[in-house]
Amino acid sequence: MASNPLQIAGLVLGFFGMVGTLATALLPQWRVSAFVGSNIIIFERIWEGLWMNCIRQVKVRLQCKFYNSLLALPPALDTARALMCVAVALSLIALIIGISGMKKFQCKGSNERVKAYLLGTSGVLFILTGIFVLIPVCWTANIIISDFYNPAVHIGQKRELGAALFLGWATTAVLFIGGGLLSGFCCCNRKKQKNRYQVTGHPMPCTDKGQGTVLSKTSTSYV
Repeated sequence: MASNPLQIAGLVLGFFGMVGTLATALLPQWRVSAFVGSNIIIFERIWEGLWMNCIRQVKVRLQCKFYNSLLALPPALDTARALMCVAVALSLIALIIGISGMKKFQCKGSNERVKAYLLGTSGVLFILTGIFVLIPVCWTANIIISDFYNPAVHIGQKRELGAALFLGWATTAVLFIGGGLLSGFCCCNRKKQKNRYQVTGHPMPCTDKGQGTVLSKTSTSYV
């Protein structure tokens, strides 16, 4: 089975989705400081990510610090960490399976079928990766928006949507498209093989012309 553009496009999108998933998990710009007041002088900018906090002050380089304790973190952050780690692992496994499906296996009469199943499995895993990325990104965005419009939250504690969240949404779209292409190729290949077997699997009805001629001769012999 030769590689067609559908397979290549699906794997390329899956690769970019894996890179985007890793970048979304590592970037510290999940929550950024919000400037709500009328003061236009910005002395510092705060970035909060899954693994570290970063502060950028005036005329001072960016300073980042990893979280000291896992138990002291809020449950939402721990859940987002776990989901993003699962998403990175799934994207890597999906890419490996997809690359294996592109290679030519020496199977007895089932080469195309095996590769189609491998590519379909890779597509499903890419779609699952997109779901695992979408859940923590949307959850974090919901918390940020709720706190921003909550009057009980102090202005200094309000945050805005960071660049990592927008990257996560874009990565989810790429993963869904790439996984859909690979899964669609698998479904199309299965239908094509099923139709092929239906055409070649039913033999044409045969008639024994010799027997028919014998019967005709015997029937005419009695006349």
